[in-house]
Order: sequence, then structure tokens, then C-alpha cells
Amino acid sequence: MARKKSGPQFARKKKRYSVNENKTIDILDSTLRDGAQGEGISFSIQDKIHIVEALDELGVKYVEAGNPGSNPKDMEFFQQVRRLNLKNTRLCAFGSTRRKGMQCIEDTNLQSLLAAETEDVVFFGKSWDFQVTEILRTTLEENLEMIRDTAAFLTKNGRNVIYDAEHFFTAYIQNKEYAMKTLQAAVDGGAKVLTLCETKGGCVLNECSDATRDVVKMFGDKTIIGIHTHNDSGLAVANTLMAVDAGARHIQGCLLGIGERTGNANLSTIIPNLQLKMGYKCIPDENLKMLTPTAKRMAEIANIHLDPGLPYVGTNAFAHKAGMHIDAVLKNPKAYEHIEPESVGNERVFLMSEVAGRSMIIEKIKKFDSSIQKNDPVVADIMQKVKQLEFEGYQFEGAEGSFELLVRKTIGKYQPFFNLHYYQVNTVNPRPGEGVCACAQVKVEVDGQIEVTAGEGSGPVNALDIALRKGLERFYPSVAQFRLTDFKVRVLDGKSATASRVRVLIESTDGNESWTTMGVSCDLVEASWMALVDSFEYKLIKDVEKKFKKLI
Repeated sequence: MARKKSGPQFARKKKRYSVNENKTIDILDSTLRDGAQGEGISFSIQDKIHIVEALDELGVKYVEAGNPGSNPKDMEFFQQVRRLNLKNTRLCAFGSTRRKGMQCIEDTNLQSLLAAETEDVVFFGKSWDFQVTEILRTTLEENLEMIRDTAAFLTKNGRNVIYDAEHFFTAYIQNKEYAMKTLQAAVDGGAKVLTLCETKGGCVLNECSDATRDVVKMFGDKTIIGIHTHNDSGLAVANTLMAVDAGARHIQGCLLGIGERTGNANLSTIIPNLQLKMGYKCIPDENLKMLTPTAKRMAEIANIHLDPGLPYVGTNAFAHKAGMHIDAVLKNPKAYEHIEPESVGNERVFLMSEVAGRSMIIEKIKKFDSSIQKNDPVVADIMQKVKQLEFEGYQFEGAEGSFELLVRKTIGKYQPFFNLHYYQVNTVNPRPGEGVCACAQVKVEVDGQIEVTAGEGSGPVNALDIALRKGLERFYPSVAQFRLTDFKVRVLDGKSATASRVRVLIESTDGNESWTTMGVSCDLVEASWMALVDSFEYKLIKDVEKKFKKLI
């Protein structure tokens, strides 16, 4: 008997081992559903379409596109998105189990899922007995029937079913037997994927890993096991990687990590970790270099600031400041970089500061004049200027645009695009509902031609921006193509109260490139004007260089 028993056991173990050895990961991006629940996030239908297009180009397999049963805008989106010719991405409609005491055919939520006409559907159900009895206020057996019936109903209607087991890890710890029964109910109904949801974001690594491994052993030969984590403990990415190591092959998250509370698992970190470090395939290899541009595009669509500290895709991901680090990286990037920035579409950045050293200065100058050597007097001149300006309150590591202008001026590679005669700003008493509280007048000269313009805005800087833009647009039409995306003010010396020096940082973008400029003064408006002028000049210089490159 022992010999007969060992045969099938060995066969099952071999099959499960092959599941664990599968190196393909299915990515599901939930930016349009779970991500939209983050504070300050609101997508228009057109925004949603642009996000789907971006994720399709990146090569993401699934996009969870919204809940048509609870949001009329989502249903309208599903109708419009059918016109897209997607190459890589499969859209998923999202909803819940049938309601208690109701047949699936009578449930309007399930009917909405079918009306969305997506081949793949994600629905969630309760795994935690506490949620069943205290929140749903139904019996444990009824909950199992709700899960089983919903999966079966969607399957019979030709849908590929992804089941999200809500609160699974909490359920597993508190009542493992019932948690497993809920998964079995989904499998009995025909679910193709079982996604284990770490809904509260509180699990630590071994809890996530052990539970996932147990589920893979029990269901891995019947379905694909997935993972969905939240970042309340700062472990969403780590828990996801641990779940993959335990056998999960379907990952849910948001490309930028946005979402309710502290956010969802960040796919822009997970994908390169799995693909470059752990040998899994999440998106086509040739698309990995699109990761950073796609992250920037998604942030632009969502109208949020891309965190510069994000791994892989942030502007600081491959930024170096200390002189010794910069010198080492220039000799061999492996000294301080774990991957090549280009592999994820990012770039190496050397931050300018008083601790950067000559190597950093040389690297910056070579962009404009490759003939300048380390011992050239102009290098010492730039370093001295940087130290003096940072003593006065400038901080060039956060204002690469202003630093580039400083270098150009010092080495003689700069010519102003316009001359200022004067600017003037006045506050006004706004009419109710208009929002105008400042007006500005600017007089500028371009090639001997004078332009005097005025602008009204919601503040003095906004009014100056509008007035300057009007004055330059006749000479340089491209100024209409960029906008300010961020405005920061920092008081440098609070002891002087209202006479304190302030540093103003302005971030701008033309949709393809972003740059930051800076101004420092005891006068907030003057500091803002300095940063504003630098922003315009940086844009105009880049336009000229692009035209020159096209000519050659």
C-alpha cells in the first residue's frame, strides 16, 4: 500500500513544481479602478482611454478598467474603449458577488459586468468570516454560495473569471479552514485565477509568503494564483515579491502605486525587480525601456507629481550628488548603480551642489563644450559661483534648468532671448466668482521690438506668467506649448520674519520633458520672476537646439 500511495503523491508534487517554475507573470494594472480611489485622483473618460493606451504600449496583460455597476461614467468608458485596437492589453470589468438572497440573473451589478462586454471579468468576495457575519450580515454557507454562483454565472456567459479573495490573509490567520473554502467555491464555479488580496496592508513577509505557498499547494494545479497587496505597512512590493517566490503568477497593482490610503503595490517597482533581478517575464523585454516614459505619461494624465524618489522611474533613481560617488560612477557606473538606467528608460543624473566636486562640473560642461578640461579656469569659476550662490540660498540639485543656464553664461554659450524693461504687479479686489486677484504688466524687448502686455491671474505669479507668455508668444510661438506644473516656496531664514529670504522652485513641462528653475530673493515676487524667466529661457534654448539637430 505504501508503494501505491507514494506514486500519485510524487506525480502531484512534480506537477506543482512545474507551476512554481513557470517564469511568466501576468500583470493586472488597477489604476483605473483601485488607483482611482486615491486622494485627489479623478479620471475623465478621455483620461482613462489615454491610460489604457499607455499600458497597452507598455505590454501590460490586463487592465482593470472600472466598476460598470456602480459608476455610470465607467459604463460610458467601456462603450467608448471598444473602439481601441489594443495589441497587448485585455480589459477587465470589475464587480462583486451577487447580493445575498438574490439570483444572479436578477442582480443588476452582474448584468452590468456582462454589458461591459469584456472577455475577462474580476469579481470579489468575502474570505474573512468576520466580514461575512458582521458586514454582509449573512451566513457563512450563503457567502460560499454567493461566490460559487457568481463565478458559475459569469463563466456560463463566456467570461474568463478572475476571483479576488478580499481580506484573504487576515482570513487565513483567523480561520484558515473557511478561507480555503471560499477559494474552493470560486474554483467550483469556474474561476481561472484566484487572487489573494492583502486588503488591509498589514501583513509582514512570512505571513504573505506562507499563506500563498499553502494556496499554491492546494489550488495551483487547477488555477493561477494571484496576489493583490496594499502599502499600509510599506511592504506592498516586498509582499508581492514574496508571493511570487511562493508560486503566485498573477500580480495586481498600480503602475505608480497610487490608491486608497497609502496606495497599492507599485508595478513600476515590481516589474523591473521581477524581470531584471528574479528572471521572470512580466512585459516584453524590448518594452522595459518604456517603463520610465510610461510612468511620466501616467503621472501627467493623472495630474500628479511623479515622486522623484521612486525606484527605477523617479528622477532621483540614478542621481548622484557626493563628489566621491560621482567620480566613481564616471569611472564605472557599477560602483553605485544596481542596473543600467537605460534598461528602464531612465537616465543618470549628477546633482549640482557644493559637495559635487570637479568631476561633476566637468561632466555638465561637456554637454556644451567637450574641449574644456578638468584644470581649465572656467571649472574653478563655476565651482566658486555655485558655492557662493548656495551660501545665498540657492540649491541647484533641485533646479537643473537654472544650473544649466549658469554654466552656459559662464562659458559664453548663452545669449538672452529677450530683455526685460520692467514688470509690475498689483493686487485687485476680485469680483465674486471670477477668482482674479492680481494683474501684471510686462515690457520686454526682442531684437529691438518692444512688446507691452498685461495679464490677470489668481495670484501675482500666475499674472506674471500670463503677461510674459503674451509678450513672447508673437516672437516665440512655442512658449504656448509648455506650462508650469509645480510651484514651491521655502523661507530660508525665519528669524527675519517678513523680511526673510525665500527660495522659489518652479517645475515646468512641455509634455515631453520636465525642468526645474529657481530664484532667491527677499522679495517673493522677484524670486518668482527669476525662476519664471529661467523656465522660459530654458525652454527656448532647447527648442533652438532641437531645430539645429534636425538641420544637421
